[in-house]
Amino acid sequence: MFKIEFDKAELAALTNALKALDEVRFDAVVMKNTTQMLKRARALGGTPFDTGELRKSSGKSGDEVGYTASYASHVEFGHRTRDGGFVYGQHYLQRNVDTQRPIYRQDLINALRKAGK
Repeated sequence: MFKIEFDKAELAALTNALKALDEVRFDAVVMKNTTQMLKRARALGGTPFDTGELRKSSGKSGDEVGYTASYASHVEFGHRTRDGGFVYGQHYLQRNVDTQRPIYRQDLINALRKAGK
C-alpha cells in the first residue's frame, strides 16, 4: 500500500506517554484520525479524479491510510513521460497528512489531559 507517514519524531513523546497511560485511548485517537483522513481522501477534491480508480483504491489498515492503485505514487510524486518530459506530482496524500497533523497532535494532547485527571 502506498502511504505517507506522520513525522514520528515530532509526536514520539506524546505518543509514548499516551500509550503508557492507556493503550485503548491511544488506539481510539489513531482510529479517529485515520478515519478522518480516509473520509477526506474519498471526498470531492480529496483525491485526483480521472476515472475514479485512484479514489476507489483508498483504504486504511490499522494505523495506515493509503492507496493500492499501482500508479498512486506517480500521481503523488510525479513521473517521467515517454517523450522525456515530466509530470509534476499532485501531493494529494501529503496535503491530507499535513491537514491531519495538527488535529492528531491536539487529539493526543487532549487524551493525555483526560488520562491525567
